[in-house]
Amino acid sequence: MTTETDWRHRTHDGSGTGAGALGFGCWAIGGEWSAADGSPLGWGEVDDEESVAAIRRALDLGVTFFDTADVYGAGHSERVLGRALAGRRDEAFVATKWGNLFDERTRTMDGADRSPAYAREALVASLRRLGTDRIDLYQLHLGDTPLYRAAELRDACEEFVSEGLIRAYAWSTDDPERAALFAEGEHCAAVQHACNVLEDAPAMLELSEERGLISVIRSPLAMGLLTGARGRRRAAEGDIRSAPPAWLSWYEEGGVPAGHWAARVEAVREVLTADGRTLAQGALGWLWARSGRTVPIPGFRTVAQAEENAAALAHGPLRPEQMEEVAGLLA
Repeated sequence: MTTETDWRHRTHDGSGTGAGALGFGCWAIGGEWSAADGSPLGWGEVDDEESVAAIRRALDLGVTFFDTADVYGAGHSERVLGRALAGRRDEAFVATKWGNLFDERTRTMDGADRSPAYAREALVASLRRLGTDRIDLYQLHLGDTPLYRAAELRDACEEFVSEGLIRAYAWSTDDPERAALFAEGEHCAAVQHACNVLEDAPAMLELSEERGLISVIRSPLAMGLLTGARGRRRAAEGDIRSAPPAWLSWYEEGGVPAGHWAARVEAVREVLTADGRTLAQGALGWLWARSGRTVPIPGFRTVAQAEENAAALAHGPLRPEQMEEVAGLLA
């Protein structure tokens, strides 16, 4: 049972790799980038100086886990994170991902490579962009990788650990079978998967509990829907929510919140904002109450967003009766 004094710490039972209960996702700070067909994959324009200031403010507030990927902004997110952590690298837990191919010059994603040789090539490139000599959590970014190839990549990651290039590894996937395959590796410390108050992930959370993994939670705020900030406003051009791909069901064309999901947010707003929490802080509290192994990684682009998300730690997990009320409202 998690106590008040230890609930903020997450540890992988096998490797001893540890992290705080809250991380920051660095997808948005990568700025604009696109698929080969020109469809947006970023979150629109971004101010690099503000991004750097937000990361450093997060460190000051005790948030040390930063999750990025080599493809975010076609390398730009890693460069910005590396710049922000210059001189403070030992304070941070850095997670990044590999597998997608991209062109830094045109800022486009143009394919994928699942080979062990490319995993090493991508790792070396990430280390260079991040300005560091090791990555704390290296994650396969291709959720549909066949199991036989994933086993080869897991073994390659073990080699990277033995060489001191990474401390631990994980797979970003929503498939329990795939996550379980990676978890067979000694230094597989986590699985990254989607989960939030609107869309639970019981099978993935159960796997994390059984295998002693850290659940790195992507989309903890449903890509902004659970911040309450968007209302019925349209997303700006260059924002992935303005032309949502098939998997992004929370938004309609133009980046307007889908009516069904917006109604569910309204149904739980009062419970989530009790005790002086903002909507986003309540959504993070739900995840911490849902499992003691979760590390939600909300995105950010400003110092103010970093401060609001970090302040959720002071509120902690929702109470059991609040969890029951949310479950009833969404049933």
